[in-house]
Order: sequence, then structure tokens, then C-alpha cells
Amino acid sequence: MREMEFPRKIIIGHGILDDIVSLCDDLNFLTNGMIISGDHTFKPAGKILEDHLVDAGYHIATHLTGNATVANVDKAIECAKENNTKFILAVGGGSKIDLGKLVAKELRIPFVSIPTSAAHDGIASDRASLKADMGPKSINAATPIAVIADTAIISKAPFRTLASGCADVISNLTAIKDWEYAHKLRNESFSSSAYSLSLHSAMTIMDNANLIKPDVEESTWIAMRPIIISGISMSVAGSSRPTSGSEHMFSHALDRMGISPAMHGEQCGVGSIIMMYLHGGDWQSIKTALRRIGAPTDAKGLGISDEDIIEALTTAHEIRKDRFTILGDNGLTRESARKAATITGVIGKE
Repeated sequence: MREMEFPRKIIIGHGILDDIVSLCDDLNFLTNGMIISGDHTFKPAGKILEDHLVDAGYHIATHLTGNATVANVDKAIECAKENNTKFILAVGGGSKIDLGKLVAKELRIPFVSIPTSAAHDGIASDRASLKADMGPKSINAATPIAVIADTAIISKAPFRTLASGCADVISNLTAIKDWEYAHKLRNESFSSSAYSLSLHSAMTIMDNANLIKPDVEESTWIAMRPIIISGISMSVAGSSRPTSGSEHMFSHALDRMGISPAMHGEQCGVGSIIMMYLHGGDWQSIKTALRRIGAPTDAKGLGISDEDIIEALTTAHEIRKDRFTILGDNGLTRESARKAATITGVIGKE
């Protein structure tokens, strides 16, 4: 048996938060709901939703929280139980949506994903990133029953978040190469449909890189559809395989080192340049697209040293022993890591 679960409604548009009551009515939500948000995202988005729903007769509890940690998940679950919550609106960036997914899965109630930024492709997926001492851990969670992407709200977020989300989707290009590689060498389960969705998302961003610019709401329109489709490819595959390979392992290696001030998608984008070189593919096109969007393409752009890049490259294979990639079982030597990073310009020449 194969089970795939997708959002019932995906709505992208200007000012669509004002339609929240009709959406909740259409989804047959019961009266008691809970908004999971943060201090910075509640005022521009969460408060609008709360006011509309309360005026319409819904009973809404608001839970303001931080990152998606085990402790914060437990607190959100307790708040939901205390308020007899029957549905969740997760409002904010990736961590708030991840919290919504995890609480919804634990309590077996529906949740709506309402991003206020687009820093990565987890908006519509059934995967959540749980922060732990050894770095983020990707785990199964609930699929949103609906996604509401208000471009007026998202376009007001720092442009860096949108560029990071685009870089995360571009990095699909090496994730699917790793997946194909594992399928051929290890006979790993493979979905051509998920592969195609992931590839389509990445190429849409690549082809429109010149149109993704700061302070332009149309740029958010262009980016949101492939970002959401990229997340859906994970639901089709039943895993994060179509969107997460060696480039994500590189990113998680940086997270584990605790030295990078960069965003997840930014790290994956840089990782994808190097991994595409290792695959013998067109890494130059990836680098060009990232530059056009305004995402980092080297160690300096990530705010780390050349040696940090080498360390992450040589330890990335340790992140997920269950996931076979171009890094192989034993990883890169320091010499091969330095060569790949130097040729691609991710680090400076010696």
C-alpha cells in the first residue's frame, strides 16, 4: 500500500488573509482553534486572523512561541489540550509551521500553513525540522490541510528570506541527482513523479532568477508556486529524498559545527554548487542563478571561513548514514574537498 497526503486547498494571492473565515467554514472546522505564531509574526498576520475569526464566532487561543524544539512542541501541545483545540493555524516562518505540523500530528487535528516568509520549501510538506543539540532533525509530521500564502505579507519580509527559499528549491537539482545515484547503485526506492515535481520546481526558479528581486511583490508570486510544489514532491515520495541530498547534509554539518550565521536555504545553495561539480554537472548555472537572486555563492557570503567549508564537506557524510549520496560512505578527503570548493569558487584559491 502507498499513501500520499496533500493539502486540500492552496491559496496564493494579495490580501487573502481576509478570507480566513470562509476558508475555515469551507473546511468544516469546529469552533475552537489555536493560532501558533511568534512575537514578530503575530502582529502583521496572526492578529488579522484572530480578529476575523473571533468576530465570526470562533473561539481562538493564541500561543506565541519560539523555535521548533521538543520543549516548545510540548508547551504548544499542552496549550492546545487546555483549550480543547480542534484546528491549528500555524502563522510565521519555518519554525512556527514546523511546530504546527508536530502538534497537529500528535493531537490528530487539522492545521493550516500560513507563511509570513518563504525561507525554505517546507511550507506544504509533511516533514518538520526539529532543533536538537546535534543540529536540526527532519521527521515525519502532519501535512497541512490548507496553505494560505498572502503575497502582500510575505513580500514585506526581508528579501533574504525569499532568496533563501529560492536557493533551497534550486538545491533540488543535486538532491535528485543523489536520489537517482542511490537508485542505480543501491536499488533505493524511486518515484519518477516526485522527481519530476522537484525538477520542475528547481527549473522554474532557475528560469525566472532575473525576475526575483527585492521589494517586488510579483517576485513573491513567481517564487511561491515552485516553493510549494517542491514541498509537495516530498509527500509524493513519502520522504524528503526529492529535495534533500548531499547539499542538505553539508548544510546540517555546518549547523552541527555551530559557526554559520547563514540561513538553511543559503547553505544548501552553496552546497549544491559543490555537489553538482562532484556529480560532473552544470554547477556554473546554479551559481549564476543564485547570484542573480542575491543568494550567497561562497564562504564569504555565508559568513564563514574557507576552513569551515572544508570541515563541513569532509564530515557531511556522517549526518545521515541511511542516505546514500555522491559523498559515498566514507566522505571526501580534505584534498578532494578543497579541490572541489576551490574550482567552484566557494573558497579562495591557495
